[in-house]
Amino acid sequence: MNDNKKRCAWCLGFDDYVKYHDEEWGVPVHDDRKHFEFLILEGAQAGLSWSTILKKRVGYRESFADFDPEKVAQFTPQIVEELLLFPGIIRNRLKVQSAVTNAQQFLKVQEEFGSFDKYIWQFVDNKPIVNQWKDYKTAPPTTKESDALSKDLKKRGFKFVGSTVIYAHMQACGLVNDHVVDCFRYGEV
Repeated sequence: MNDNKKRCAWCLGFDDYVKYHDEEWGVPVHDDRKHFEFLILEGAQAGLSWSTILKKRVGYRESFADFDPEKVAQFTPQIVEELLLFPGIIRNRLKVQSAVTNAQQFLKVQEEFGSFDKYIWQFVDNKPIVNQWKDYKTAPPTTKESDALSKDLKKRGFKFVGSTVIYAHMQACGLVNDHVVDCFRYGEV
């Protein structure tokens, strides 16, 4: 990007990263399907780079019923086996199976709270935490809020929801604004 806008340094690797940073990262999400999408993608990302996941996002959308938790919750062992052959996703059995498990648990949370959105936003008192980082490297990998959310998700039977994964989810879905203060998106989100 040659538009002279100041951005968080982590996103400057390739155009899809910049687009994701400029249009999605840190924007408060209140749509359950979008929350579910990020739960699948963040779980798949565990141990890998986010750029790897962004490059496979279309494959995930195609493979996981456009991130419809009701459909994913019904995936059979045969569908899981078919997914493990598809090169458009991370073909890790535990991660693919966790997406099905997480869809089932996601639906239970929706039933209990009325929406996953109501459930997740309570962990930040229903408003984004706005940090003031000068350098993205000073942002922590976890916080007390991500620790609490991770612990509760695990108690509910979710998989691949460690505190680091959940903090990344919170950043992506705008529960936390971790854009650096001189990034043009800091004040926008």
